[in-house]
This record gives sequence, C-alpha cells and structure tokens, in this order.
Amino acid sequence: MASVRGVARASQTPPTEGGVSVRGLSKTYALSGQPLPVLQEITFDVQPGEFVSFVGPSGSGKSTLLNILAGLEEPDRGVVTAGGSARRLGGVAYMPQRDVLLPWRSALENAILGLEVKGVPRHESRQWARELFAVAGLGGFEDSLPSVLSGGMRQRVAFLRTVLTPGSVMLLDEPFGALDALTRSEMHEWLLGLWEHGDVMYNVSTTVVLVTHDVEEALLLSDRVYVLSPRPGRIRLVHEVSLPRPRTPALTTTEEFVRSKAALLAAVRGEGA
Repeated sequence: MASVRGVARASQTPPTEGGVSVRGLSKTYALSGQPLPVLQEITFDVQPGEFVSFVGPSGSGKSTLLNILAGLEEPDRGVVTAGGSARRLGGVAYMPQRDVLLPWRSALENAILGLEVKGVPRHESRQWARELFAVAGLGGFEDSLPSVLSGGMRQRVAFLRTVLTPGSVMLLDEPFGALDALTRSEMHEWLLGLWEHGDVMYNVSTTVVLVTHDVEEALLLSDRVYVLSPRPGRIRLVHEVSLPRPRTPALTTTEEFVRSKAALLAAVRGEGA
C-alpha cells in the first residue's frame, strides 16, 4: 500500500553521483519593484535510478524548480546538486513545456542535437536516433521538417532529443500536457520502457524528475510524488508509490491507485493542510 508523509525530510543517505540533492532552496523574484517569493525552503533527494514527480497548483514554482535543477537559474538560498555536481548547466537532460524544435533541421537532426553538443560522433548519434525513431512510432519521418509533423509527433521528437542527451539526470516539464489522451497513454508506456531499460539499450538517463499537473500521470510513472503548496511553493506532502512495476494503464482502476489519487488531490487542494 502506498504511504504518505506530510513533511519532507532529508534522506538518510545523500544521493551518490547520478542523483539529485536539494537543501533549503528558496527563490524570490521582483515584480513591479516588490519581492515575489516563489519557492521556500525546499529540501529533497532523488537517488540514482529513481523517478519522482512534482505536482501542485499553478504558480507553485514547479517550472522554476526545474529551471534551477537544470542550472538555468540559481536559488537565492540553498544548495543544489544534480548528477553529482553543483555545476548543473549542460550536465542534465531537460525538456521544457514547448518542443522548441529547430525549424530548419529535420526531425532526426533535431533529435541528435544534444549528442552533437556533447561531441558524440555523428554516425553514432544518427544510428542511436534511428533506432529510437522506430520505437517511438516515428519511423519514416526522420527526414521530415518540424513544420510537417503533427503536435504529437513534434512532442515525440523533442522527447527523443531529451532522452538522447547524455547525462545521468532527466528533467521533464509537462512533457505530455498538450497531447490527446490516447497519445499521452502511449507516451507513458514508452517513457516507462525507456526508463526501465534505456540505461542498457541507449545510455538513457535513469534518474527522472517530472513536473506535471496530472496527478494520475504522476502516480502511474513515479516512485515518489511531491505535492507543492500554493506560492510560495513548499513541499506539503511526500507520497511514496508502491504500485508494482511494470506499470500499465490497467493500474489506474485498482483500489490502491484510486485511494492514492484521492490523497494527492486532497493535498493539492490543501484539504487537511
């Protein structure tokens, strides 16, 4: 049965290289000359090979947290390491909410961009990407420009680019939010397959931090779910997910899943807080 903890506590065992460690993270922006606290005293660990998700209301700082983990921003206070290093920029794979594909590059050329930046030989990059294109249902579209791809196909290409970017940590910001229900379900299964076996097949990052508004998605994919409070975001709840793996959509109808979903939704709404 899944367990729920109301307060986040520091891990007894700090993550080794390949994990994520956050201690006392706080972030404030300035809005019209006035301070706007966005995140406050965030502390958590992600061990190498874990899959964790963050959920919470809009404006709770979820995307800001990922930007900080990626090294695109720095916290005002606190210590953050990802992949064993405090120098995170360029050391993690990051998929933002929009696909941001380069319009002049083919789907395949977009997918290997991270590998190129890391200096992986071009023939190796293209070989790995072609294998994943078939797995992702994109076979035959390798040479297509983004302008001729559907929204779901663009998302798949962007996701391929992310999983092919060398690094031990993968950050995903609402990667499936714009997809229809069927495509989203297919992407869930594909992501889980890559995460469970990708380290052997393609050297895919095996530590994943996902931001999502979808509580059901978080439960289906994750080992642990963190619920953030409204701004300034604090960790309101830590939910350990013990659903068996491999996970399938059929789990969403089980009593344990429904009970866990209800507990997370109550936490997002602030009930009992």
